[in-house]
Amino acid sequence: MFSVRSQIISLIQRGNIPAEKIDEALTITGINPDAKSWRLFIDQLLLWLGGLSLAFAAIFFIAYNWSELGRFAKFGLVQALIVIATTAYWKLGTENPAAKLSLLVACIFLGVLLALYGQTYQTGADPWQLFFSWAILILPWALLGRFTVIWVLWLVLLNLAIFLYYQTFRSFFWLMFDSEIELLWLFFGINTCSLLIWELIAKFQTWLSTNWAERLLATASGVSITWIAIHSMFSRGDTNFVGILVWIAWLVSLYFYYRKIKPELFMLAGLCTSAITIVITFLAHKLLDDGNPGGFLFIALLLIGMGTAATFWLRNIHRELQS
Repeated sequence: MFSVRSQIISLIQRGNIPAEKIDEALTITGINPDAKSWRLFIDQLLLWLGGLSLAFAAIFFIAYNWSELGRFAKFGLVQALIVIATTAYWKLGTENPAAKLSLLVACIFLGVLLALYGQTYQTGADPWQLFFSWAILILPWALLGRFTVIWVLWLVLLNLAIFLYYQTFRSFFWLMFDSEIELLWLFFGINTCSLLIWELIAKFQTWLSTNWAERLLATASGVSITWIAIHSMFSRGDTNFVGILVWIAWLVSLYFYYRKIKPELFMLAGLCTSAITIVITFLAHKLLDDGNPGGFLFIALLLIGMGTAATFWLRNIHRELQS
């Protein structure tokens, strides 16, 4: 479950490896990168920087020369780039990193083509249509490519489309939103369900087992429900406790999963941050209405204490996971 690097660090911290043998142990286990590892890293770095630079350079070229290029030249250039990128994906092989980068570049160029079409023919005044159409059209490529970055791009486009749709109609199809807090409920539901589905599928599809994507989804879910809980503290009404109850259920569920089933230090740190934010906000709302200086001191000391306690707790968990 844990990397060789973390195990070696744990052995060094416990003194199981003598100081004069540390360099040798790091070399034998491959933690200290050799020349081959450095070449592979630089190769991958230059590949990604070069591919994305070419993609954005084409976008800036069209934007800078907008008045000089005719509409057919613009469309021809973008469509040619899409064809080149998809052909490179097919020729290089689906599991080749360069092929996956080519498919990602093709997804970006498809969005450029949709924006170019809308700007040229002024089709539709609602910007949400661009991002929604973009997400729909790259969905087959996301299914075919089996690439985490494309799926994260797809989720970002979906969130943007929903936000822009709300900005235009103040509703989401049959759901009428009276306030922006209800939009947060929608974001919380979408990103939490996405995290749940991601974790379930990742058990069978190893290519989805990338911690950064799961952390990104958990952060989006956590920020949404934390703001909802804060809003519930300051709102009045019969349903203002719902946000607090859902936040507690979210906190307990993620704690159980990422502490007992799939230990993940980043997720637990996020839960601590959310809990500290809610507690401090609640106490500030109750103690600082009259401007009592003692309340400010108490909250400051409590914040320091909770932060310190969370740090020690997370450090102990980190040591436990490495042992």
